[in-house]
Amino acid sequence: MTQISDAKKGILTDEMKHVAEIEGVSQDFILKSVAQGTIVIPSNVHRDIEAAGIGAGLRTKVNATVGTSTDIVDFDEEVHKAQIAIDHGADCLMELSIGGDLDVIRRRVLDMSPLPVGSVPVYQAAIESIRRDGSVVYMDEDDLFNTIEKQAKDGIDFMAVHSSINIETLTRLKRQGRVTGLVSRGGSFMSGWIVENEKENPLYANFDYVLEIAKEHDVVLSLANGMRAGSIADSTDRAQIQELIILGELIDRSREAGVQCMIEGPGHIPINEIPTNVMIQKKMCSNAPFYMLGPIVCDVAPGYDHIVSAIGAASSAKAGADFICYVTPAEHLALPNPDDVREGVIATKIGAYAGDLATGQIDGSQDLAMAEARKRLDWEAQYACAMFPEAARAKRDQRPPEEEDTCTMCGNYCAVKIVNEWLDQSDSDLIK
Repeated sequence: MTQISDAKKGILTDEMKHVAEIEGVSQDFILKSVAQGTIVIPSNVHRDIEAAGIGAGLRTKVNATVGTSTDIVDFDEEVHKAQIAIDHGADCLMELSIGGDLDVIRRRVLDMSPLPVGSVPVYQAAIESIRRDGSVVYMDEDDLFNTIEKQAKDGIDFMAVHSSINIETLTRLKRQGRVTGLVSRGGSFMSGWIVENEKENPLYANFDYVLEIAKEHDVVLSLANGMRAGSIADSTDRAQIQELIILGELIDRSREAGVQCMIEGPGHIPINEIPTNVMIQKKMCSNAPFYMLGPIVCDVAPGYDHIVSAIGAASSAKAGADFICYVTPAEHLALPNPDDVREGVIATKIGAYAGDLATGQIDGSQDLAMAEARKRLDWEAQYACAMFPEAARAKRDQRPPEEEDTCTMCGNYCAVKIVNEWLDQSDSDLIK
């Protein structure tokens, strides 16, 4: 049974109970939301993991991607990067390798991760076709479904499936044109296959088979946004909206089949368009959880795109997005190294927190405790309230002050210290 089919029958699973406890919401709320499809719980039947809930009424979750490239194949480093992401608060991982033995690295990440792990099956199917026959266009339809089934049996908890790239969406793209064209790797694989073979995308034409596999293993389908923009100039265009229409139809079919699913959203998008995108997605896709890729809110800051994305993450979480894929400083430039992964997770966690604070999903008690600790000049309490206490402690220790209750920014002229000594303790009638 899947989480959604159990929920429809009123069965409260252990995973639902766990999500209710860690989110501080009622079990009945989780049960009803999973049944309606507004919350998903990625938890493959073959794995025992720390379940995470993704959807409306819950804290915004952060996903971190790892994986080899064709230029750099170092399985130990990818596992190390996955551990760094876990240690710094990622809620989920995605294993996106395209170099080396793809089965081996995926299974290593699955074995070490206590978190839900996602994948993009078309990567493996396409790459194995290229290695075997020289081009993705020779990929057999069965290759796609066999790969999906193999990864589901391995224990993958959620899969990005490119079922919404079809002849209709490609026609819209061709008629309109774009500055950056298609930037989704999976979308480009499927588009090339469709055009060269002059056939419909098998992941769309045989979507019921995808659902059958997903249901057997309780894999959450992350219905991929293959038409997402690769630049601000291409955001929220006709091709993207056409794909969203298809995604809305696939959501209905997934829920009817008892399969959990969420919708992936645009990558590059200006801040002012984020609320509109979230609203349209929620409306057209029956309030399915929204997985924002990035989002990158300007195109001109390579090397600092983790900051750009953190801004987008805050805006997206405030607008109602449910799941954010991190971006690292290496975005658009190189395969991320361990330091890039750490910085990416930290930046995205901060962005998601800020958005949740704005919506009231986070109550602000931690921020209040920090403010009170700062007022008292209680540095240990400040570290305890910090999202990343080790970093805060290390930064202050790099340049220790002369007096323990201050820092080297203001030193003896610390405003808080002055107010504590003269204003708060004053008995003057003038300021009573």
